[in-house]
Amino acid sequence: MVYKSIQLRTNTYRNNKKKIINDPVYGFISIPDEFIFDLIEHPYFQRLRRIKQLGMTHYVYPGALHTRFHHVIGAMHLMHQAISVIRKKGHPISKEEERAVLIAILLHDMGHGPFSHALEYDIVNGVSHEQISFYFIEALKQEFPNNRDDLERALMIFSNKYHKKFLHQLVSSQLDMDRLDYLTRDSFFTGVSEGIVGTDRIIEMLNVHHDQLVVDEKGIYSIEKFLVARRVMYWQVYLHKTVVSGEFMLINILRRAKELVTRGEELFASPALMYFMKNTVTKTDFENKPEILATFAQLDDYDIMGAVKVWQFHQDKVLSILSTHLINRKLHKVEISKDPFSPDRIQFEYEMVRNQFQLNDEEIKYFVYSELLSNNAYSQVKQTINLLMKNGEIMDVSKASDNLNISALATPVEKFCLCYPIPNQ
Repeated sequence: MVYKSIQLRTNTYRNNKKKIINDPVYGFISIPDEFIFDLIEHPYFQRLRRIKQLGMTHYVYPGALHTRFHHVIGAMHLMHQAISVIRKKGHPISKEEERAVLIAILLHDMGHGPFSHALEYDIVNGVSHEQISFYFIEALKQEFPNNRDDLERALMIFSNKYHKKFLHQLVSSQLDMDRLDYLTRDSFFTGVSEGIVGTDRIIEMLNVHHDQLVVDEKGIYSIEKFLVARRVMYWQVYLHKTVVSGEFMLINILRRAKELVTRGEELFASPALMYFMKNTVTKTDFENKPEILATFAQLDDYDIMGAVKVWQFHQDKVLSILSTHLINRKLHKVEISKDPFSPDRIQFEYEMVRNQFQLNDEEIKYFVYSELLSNNAYSQVKQTINLLMKNGEIMDVSKASDNLNISALATPVEKFCLCYPIPNQ
């Protein structure tokens, strides 16, 4: 079943659009614009309520059940503050540009599929969530003809084609409103206090120099804390070994299900999920078949977990065992090492699992696997965080900082993990 595009008329929305959202992190957030309210009300956007921000992280931190909806509302709030600060420092931003950059940050995550990053490249083939967000914004231009210019301007900022480059950097950079919100919000909902950053202080220190986003020199210590918090949150939350275990199990469940569907076996799934299991959907498909975006818009976490619950009882041993273990939180053990695991060690786990579950060589790959984990808190390759010194000089924060850890944070840390079921689980 392929879904038709959702067409909604703007005049069907509520007349009272001056709404306030009570956010647990920032307090009261005002919807700054009537058209932005209409975008929030759209089904494409409301879908984000049904996609968890942190995938399987709630298996480790039970409070981590916040959604992409929470996150983008928070990021919009921070963007509103940032625009106010930059204006006060003498950099002109028109009302139209403010609306566009607020739309860009609000819609930047619309392309996320179920469980956010965990299944990003398993639902579709080689299409990033940023690219799918682009397609959603393009589709919204057709549904809001009176606001095409607003959406086109937002799309230019989102794609870094707008002439004021610092607006894109507020949406996507080493120090954007996306990162500021997710670190603050993820820290709040997981209870990991090491991830708390001085959001208000950092925003107050933002500035623009030669069309580039910079931070006033006196904000250096807040930036240091931000980078350290990001590194800590990656190892303690995003790449926590139990989170990694749950996410790889979910990935392997979906891959096994797709394999069975490809063989022609009957499998329970919602119509939208079944479409993506039966078809290899590429970037070209999204661009040439508008109905695919509408079908993708029907996918969320509920489709996946609803199917996994039923797959516990499927006749396929691999799918049944993996699904049952994930539902009941019998997660695979994960070992972390700085060095790759030897073929002998991996083969040992292969034999243990083969004997425990009576699996063949083709089936074992779903239970025993080694992956590379990478944590890069600060990348100097694409873009740096620059400080505006009092003498007018621009300096990379890693060079200006007297904290030796900041230079170290620019070097990616890679670790190897080995995943396998706990014996007699």
